[in-house]
Amino acid sequence: MLTAHVSLDPSFRIAPVGRRLFGSFVEHMGRCVYGGIYEPGHAESDADGNRLDVLRLVRELGVGVVRYPGGNFVSGYRWEDGVGPVQDRPRRLDLAWRSIETNDFGLNEFVAWTRLAQLEPMLAVNLGTRGIQEACDLLEYANHPGGTHLSDLRRAHGAPEPHGVRLWCLGNEMDGPWQIGHTTAEDYGRLAAETAKAMRQVDPDIELVACGSSNASMPTFGAWEATVLDHAFEHVDYLSLHAYYEQHGDDRASFLAASAGMDRFIDGVVATADHVAAKKRSRKKLMLSFDEWNLWQESRFAGHTNLEWERAPRLIEDTYTVQDAVVFGSLLMSLLRHSDRVAIACLAQLVNVIGPIRAEPDRPAWAQTIFYPFALTARHARGDVLRVQTATGLYDTTEHGEVPLVDVVATHDAETGDVTVFAMNRHVSEPALLDIDLRAFGDLVVAEHLYLGGDELDAANSIETPERIAPSRGGGHDTDGRRLRASLPPVSWNMLRLVPRS
Repeated sequence: MLTAHVSLDPSFRIAPVGRRLFGSFVEHMGRCVYGGIYEPGHAESDADGNRLDVLRLVRELGVGVVRYPGGNFVSGYRWEDGVGPVQDRPRRLDLAWRSIETNDFGLNEFVAWTRLAQLEPMLAVNLGTRGIQEACDLLEYANHPGGTHLSDLRRAHGAPEPHGVRLWCLGNEMDGPWQIGHTTAEDYGRLAAETAKAMRQVDPDIELVACGSSNASMPTFGAWEATVLDHAFEHVDYLSLHAYYEQHGDDRASFLAASAGMDRFIDGVVATADHVAAKKRSRKKLMLSFDEWNLWQESRFAGHTNLEWERAPRLIEDTYTVQDAVVFGSLLMSLLRHSDRVAIACLAQLVNVIGPIRAEPDRPAWAQTIFYPFALTARHARGDVLRVQTATGLYDTTEHGEVPLVDVVATHDAETGDVTVFAMNRHVSEPALLDIDLRAFGDLVVAEHLYLGGDELDAANSIETPERIAPSRGGGHDTDGRRLRASLPPVSWNMLRLVPRS
């Protein structure tokens, strides 16, 4: 039988689990805002137009931070259009997604929504068509207490207290030729540095994210990061990463190993950041913000230039299968494994647009398959991420070379003594035996074993069958307090929660 021998020890810690690792992303794209989190007149909406059924699912998902308003959208956005009396706000052409933007929902509505959702806002500034002054104006409007034109304007708009937004993105995907205001690494690096310095004059307590490469396949990947950081290293706190994964043709083996690609991407950016730090003789350890990641059937997207001008069109509303949920869970494991450097991560996006949550105008919202590994990981990954030693078989892939058939990540909560194990079996036909040495933790028992995978890999939830797919309870596990043995179904993502024996 395929076996994975795993060694764990509470002394070998990678980093504490941060709630910002379980972030998401709301962009003015498709039906993420209009028809997603915000839909006045819906039976489940409150007086402000917030969909409460979506809000309940967001809370259940366990999201810690949400990035807004983009994404590509932000590179042509005038933030002033989205504040003040709604009836006075202009309708604009959104060039990023070839849509009509009504501006019914803007900054103050978003911040109010984050408070209802009990999560942290993360804002992006437009460095595509705008620059330093507009970024400082937005920050002053959002965070300055009062006594100036812009802060008093916020107060007049019904927000007497400053929003206190800590996290700010300095533009979006500025390396991408598709981006409005696309530029070179040299020019962006200088602009990011000068914008960062000016914004800190307005509010010295903010944390700033510089744009890294849009994905690891960009021809400028690596060189972009090195050049940008050569200018901005001392002025920013994070560097961004973006990545989307999909199965190409019938290459299931490579798709199941997508997290190996994410591991390699993160390691490459860390190496570049540390190289710049060494060049500058700096003791600073730059952290990463993986502020766009997900599965996306991008090859099926016709491109925004083929769209008609309309308000909130249906864009990339992908349906996720059981197999997708397994791969998605493994990407979360990669983020946990790199939690010593990845401090922020944002699942793109939250609702409808490649989202874990789907919503329709005349139905209650429902959860897609990828909802479950995110919610379970956000809820039960507590304490510290542990350094895991795993001995298991390998298999060969076209995209990633040899990868382990079984992948394992674990967390340990020193206060409760709980250990949570996340494990993926990539084998397409055989179950795997997970064999974990637990001697260093005392007497533990299995409180819960949930998994997604096994049979019906192509099955999905839908508006007609919103609860068809949910985590199953695993069987075939036992522990004598010193050793755990558990059976992992073929093509499965698993969560095993162990607690001290009472």
